[in-house]
Amino acid sequence: MSDAASEITRLRAALAASEARAEAAESELAQTRAVVSTSEAMIRHLRLEIAKLRREQYGHSSERRARLIDQMELQLEELEAAATEDEIAAEKVVKTTSVAGFERRRPARKPFPEHLPRERVVISAPTACSCCGSDRIVKMGEDITETLEVIPRQWKVIQTVREKFTCRACEKISQPPAPFHPTPRGWAGPNLLAMILFEKFGQHQPLNRQVERYAKEGVEVSLSTLADQVGACTVALEPIHALIRAHVLAAERLHGDDTTVPLLARGGTKTARLWTYVRDDRPFAGGAPPAALFYFSRDREMAHPNRHLAGWRGILQADAYGGYNDLYRGDRDPGPAGSALCWSHARRKFFELADIKGNVRKGKSAHDISPVALEAVARIDAIFDIERQINGHDATFRLEARHRLSCPLVEALHAWLRAEQGTMSKHNPVAKAINYMFKKDRWEAFTRFLEDGRVCLTNNAAERALRGVALGRKSWLFAGSERGGDRAAFMYSLIVTAKMNDVDPQAWLGDVLARLPGTTASRVPDLLPWNWSPTRQRIAA
Repeated sequence: MSDAASEITRLRAALAASEARAEAAESELAQTRAVVSTSEAMIRHLRLEIAKLRREQYGHSSERRARLIDQMELQLEELEAAATEDEIAAEKVVKTTSVAGFERRRPARKPFPEHLPRERVVISAPTACSCCGSDRIVKMGEDITETLEVIPRQWKVIQTVREKFTCRACEKISQPPAPFHPTPRGWAGPNLLAMILFEKFGQHQPLNRQVERYAKEGVEVSLSTLADQVGACTVALEPIHALIRAHVLAAERLHGDDTTVPLLARGGTKTARLWTYVRDDRPFAGGAPPAALFYFSRDREMAHPNRHLAGWRGILQADAYGGYNDLYRGDRDPGPAGSALCWSHARRKFFELADIKGNVRKGKSAHDISPVALEAVARIDAIFDIERQINGHDATFRLEARHRLSCPLVEALHAWLRAEQGTMSKHNPVAKAINYMFKKDRWEAFTRFLEDGRVCLTNNAAERALRGVALGRKSWLFAGSERGGDRAAFMYSLIVTAKMNDVDPQAWLGDVLARLPGTTASRVPDLLPWNWSPTRQRIAA
């Protein structure tokens, strides 16, 4: 029996040792996972910061950079979540073993904004010393831990009371006049209306989704009721839109572009168009505030640009779409518009033939690229580098710098492209990219920036204005009618203009809807985004 007992004891000791080793191995494995996850998250974070810094330094025109940043942010989100899970798992294992714990290094968090209200929650102080039990304790300081919290959205009903008074002398009834409402049947306050408009057109949330969310918050409003208010707000905001339209069309230089919009039609959808014309004088320090004007059309016929810009004369920066050609005719009334084409469009055609990563992603060989296209991209990038250095200077400075620095590069590029074009078949993709710049009189339009310091090298201002439309297509799927497309263009003009002037569109719309009914026609310009200052009540809120 003694031998059996000793054997059992030995086996138990061996089992305990084995379990201890397994626990240690498990703890080490958990910590290794945590270290790897944290390292990957940190690497992604640093790469994202580098990409953002490069974007700030070189502007928004670089190919695929915005899309790459979005992709990196999504990857960082997943890696951060995985690193936190692994860190918590490692902490749980450490509590049951003697292995040293793992402490994750996190990027420095920005302090919470100073304008946010602070609520002090003081933990009850001790009444006696935790060591000796004496009650002779004196406060010597405090440690504060800040936690960011959010208060759920609160709904309320505002009752506006108008008291009636009767005169005992003449028996007449006196009562204050009814207040002005932003819209007829004014059941919705201006802030609610602004939220509905910005959610639909700025955050791409259709009204049916808003109705579902409001119902979950205890406020049931029908879809037709919200749609009624959207139409009423469009009418109420017409004076603001008219001033923005006049401001945009008063520019001597405009950016123009269009994008597709699905339009509901019988049996499915058809491809409609949303056009934008952007006034942005900031690149040449023009002083005029930026603004954007949108239009909707059922198709892409050239009659639409003619109608949009009827009576306008100046320089139009756009792509090589033939629908703008009528604007450049010499017999046009009130005169021909000048054409300035976009170098980003021209560069993109070469870039697609020289994109090594793109070829690998498509399963092609990394060496299956065109040396001529690669050289063309490098030469065009040199011109872009000069533009980044002179961006924001006045037109005279920009024109002088272009004559001195850019003109020799452009002339050399022209001669080199002509020489390369002569050695290629017309069916060669590189030859097609070269022909895009030389077709008809396009080279004159491409080089117009060398003659006018106000002209930009690219049409990126218009493309940025349309970026929200491209995002919204995935949410609202299609425009319900032609009137709905016109209404969307109307609201995009207001929201995009507010964003271009660094104004919160929802706050601006709420304040404008509240003040517009009581504002005289001569004071309406004060409500434009570049002149707007919020009311004292909104600042206090």
